[in-house]
Amino acid sequence: MMAHNLCYTTLLNKQTIERLHLEKDKDYTLTPTGECFVKPELRKGILPTILAELLSARKQAKKDLKAETDPFKKQVLNGRQLALKISANSVYGFTGATIGKLPCLAISSSVTSFGRQMIEKTKQTVLEKYSIKNGFPFDSEVIYGDTDSVMVKFGYDDIETCMKLGEEAAAFVSTKFQNPIKLEFEKVYFPYLLINKKRYAGLFWTNPKKFDKMDTKGIETVRRDNCRLVQNVITKVLELILEDRDVTGAEEFVKKTIADLLQNRVDLSQLVITKALSRQDYAGKQAHVELAERMRKRDAGSAPTLGDRVAYVIIKTAGDKNYEKSEDPLYVLENSLPIDTKYYLENQLANPLIRIFEPILGERRAKELLNGSHTRTVTVAAAKTGGLMKFAKKANTCKNCKATIKQGETLCKNCKSQSGELYGRELAKMNSLEVKFSKLWTECQRCQGSLHQEVLCSNKDCPIFYMRKKCQKDVVKQAEELKKWDATTW
Repeated sequence: MMAHNLCYTTLLNKQTIERLHLEKDKDYTLTPTGECFVKPELRKGILPTILAELLSARKQAKKDLKAETDPFKKQVLNGRQLALKISANSVYGFTGATIGKLPCLAISSSVTSFGRQMIEKTKQTVLEKYSIKNGFPFDSEVIYGDTDSVMVKFGYDDIETCMKLGEEAAAFVSTKFQNPIKLEFEKVYFPYLLINKKRYAGLFWTNPKKFDKMDTKGIETVRRDNCRLVQNVITKVLELILEDRDVTGAEEFVKKTIADLLQNRVDLSQLVITKALSRQDYAGKQAHVELAERMRKRDAGSAPTLGDRVAYVIIKTAGDKNYEKSEDPLYVLENSLPIDTKYYLENQLANPLIRIFEPILGERRAKELLNGSHTRTVTVAAAKTGGLMKFAKKANTCKNCKATIKQGETLCKNCKSQSGELYGRELAKMNSLEVKFSKLWTECQRCQGSLHQEVLCSNKDCPIFYMRKKCQKDVVKQAEELKKWDATTW
């Protein structure tokens, strides 16, 4: 926009060009899409002026950020430079938004076409200069380019050499572009996992001695419409592959996680999915919308309203549609409803894992992660009410060997000699649950800001909330189990 003076005030039509006898390339610029904009020497556009001010302010904020040592001020300056970045980006955005206040497709399409042209020119320039015929040991390769970035593989093994070549290439290519367009060397990715367009991950290096962070784009590590299990598994897998270079370890971790999931050893808090209830009239039936309606029928006062995020898990039911199987996590905990673990494997974990492992292991080995001995399942009994269970009577069984005994008794005659040891185990289990609940309760108090008040939090996006509720239920259940020992004779 700044280089070619693209603005509402500089856009020309053919009649104006003919009437004022303007000459191409001297008085106006013809864009790749066929639009005409007057040169800045004749008339400076308003948008380029605004952009120049925003970019200048951001440059100053980044300079101050680099020099600042106080952590709080660093956060403020970082927020400022990000806000200025978004403001600058939105100048292009609102010209292309046809339902916005200031749409002008001539400007937005010209920016896009110039961008594509520049990416292609950058690619050709780099490939021509950094090649064996020009005395370099390797032919450079452009492996990815999108919107405003180009990623080049120079062929060297050491990061320091690649950084120097990156800076040199950026400076060289910048000389081919019109001022103030400037290509900047930003970072080195090593190792780099390119899955497909807008999906990649790699270790982010700006210093050859140590990587800054693991950077991911378009991968399920932050999206809230996936359950937390997906985020945790994908993050751990990428750490093992990229940081530890341990692909075998990543495979074993995935197999263990899948085995835990299918055998119901994964905490419910890891399986909660949240989606915003943005409107009532969806075209098709949605899991979170149908659940909100069911919750409204149960208790209108606590049901989610428009604008809330609805938390749900997928349970096993007679129906096969997701909107029939969605249920409130608290309701699931209270009624011990069985989780549909197959859904989480096939609809949540499978695709992200295949996308990561397929380029590394190949299609056949990647799919083997989702099959095999580790995918054996454990059947979980459904709720103890409804159907024939209304007519069934539960027998009292021994706490140790499960033999049928009289009502009111705890152990059979064969196990009474071990009563002290067995009671000690139950007591240790109770102590362990109380310690766990105490830790979770304290965590919630810290989050709330006071260690001396009742926890009032009901944030259904928080995994600690469900862990605390489940632990609370387990403590109550274990207390009931301990009461049964009162009748035992020692």
